[in-house]
Amino acid sequence: MEADAPKRPGTTFTLIAFSAGVLLLGIVFGGSLWALAGLVAGTSVFLNRFLAVTWAKCPIADREGGDAELKVGEVYDAKLTIQNTSRLPILWLLIEDVLPAWAMLHDPPTLEVTGERVRVLLMWPKETRVIRYRIRSRRRGYFQIGPTILETGDLMGLYRRYRLGAEPNYLTVLPKTMPMEGYEISSRRPLGEIRMQHTVFEDPTRLRGIRQWQPGDPMRRVHWAATARTGQLHSKVYEPTSIAGATIVLDFHADTNPIKHEPVRGDLAVTAAISIANTLHEQSQPFGFATNGRDAADRIRTEGWRGDHRVRELAKQSAEMIESSDRLRPIVMEAARGTPHLARMRTTLARLERTDGMTLAQLLEECESRISSETTLMTILQQATPDSIGALVSLARRGRAVAAVINTHDPTDFAAAAGPLIAAKIEVMHLADEDSIRELCKSLSLRMV
Repeated sequence: MEADAPKRPGTTFTLIAFSAGVLLLGIVFGGSLWALAGLVAGTSVFLNRFLAVTWAKCPIADREGGDAELKVGEVYDAKLTIQNTSRLPILWLLIEDVLPAWAMLHDPPTLEVTGERVRVLLMWPKETRVIRYRIRSRRRGYFQIGPTILETGDLMGLYRRYRLGAEPNYLTVLPKTMPMEGYEISSRRPLGEIRMQHTVFEDPTRLRGIRQWQPGDPMRRVHWAATARTGQLHSKVYEPTSIAGATIVLDFHADTNPIKHEPVRGDLAVTAAISIANTLHEQSQPFGFATNGRDAADRIRTEGWRGDHRVRELAKQSAEMIESSDRLRPIVMEAARGTPHLARMRTTLARLERTDGMTLAQLLEECESRISSETTLMTILQQATPDSIGALVSLARRGRAVAAVINTHDPTDFAAAAGPLIAAKIEVMHLADEDSIRELCKSLSLRMV
């Protein structure tokens, strides 16, 4: 794809008309210098246009490698190969590999670039040049690397040509996973897989031991083998249990996740979510996920990266994220177990972005039927609006096991958000910083043996 640089309408026609006029004056009035000036001007116009068109078509850019997944802190090596396919030298060629501007705003930047991704080259006929640079990822995210913009033009600056070279690759940086010291949130389902200290229910599939028969023990609990061996009645003793899985609900609405707190609070919520899921995975417990955020991969598919590249600045903007989204389709992963399920959730969290399409209350209403009632509904949110509190309280009153993680550093904000939830007997945890992730779900109760 290539295009001329914007110029005033009729520039080429004006130059040709001016040259023709000068040449005509020289012929009419016998001025040889005028005729020579017109001839030189006309020749310059056509020669410069020919060079600009030729130089724009000759270079070919190719990107090695493909899409990649990295962990935070790892390095991605970018390599571009530029080849001049013509028999003419290209006296100047500006090459820029576009990166999202928002990913390089902070200090340290989200993507730290080492090496030159913008170069001006003089390329001889059939010459091949290689451009290398390295990208170190500082935080999770979904990043577009490229496209490559090629710019050239004539020597007098009359024409500029822009062309798309190598198509982009996509870099997924996975969120960090913090080790947790314990997980002690259980749903109210009476039978399950985690032993409990205080419960009136017992799981008949888990035998803890035997004891002597006592009046009132039902006959189905008699351990006949021990009774035959000892000559006295013995009864079976079962382990009390409960489900300890969780469906993690992550609020990523723009209004309740202010931009002034980003990317710190958003990344902290994602890290907490994947850390809880990883802990449940290690305990072979089910875990699910739901969010009102948007998947950056969906954004790329719907918006695309091709746009108006007549100006290099517009080409750069094609790699950036739009400021708003009216996405109304939530991202839901139903509760399951296994390494593939965890890997899919980690990739989804890596690509998650804020949106202004669906509030937390609307998300809970939309997804209630898809959230397993056998798992604890654990909501991670920054600000608890009245609608959000009402939705969580309503779920708790209908028998759901509900817990809330308030993602704020200010203890005053935490107290204001936690008060109504605690009053409704909803377990509340404080996510103040990265270190507090280790203590999540541990200090709530002593129900596990």
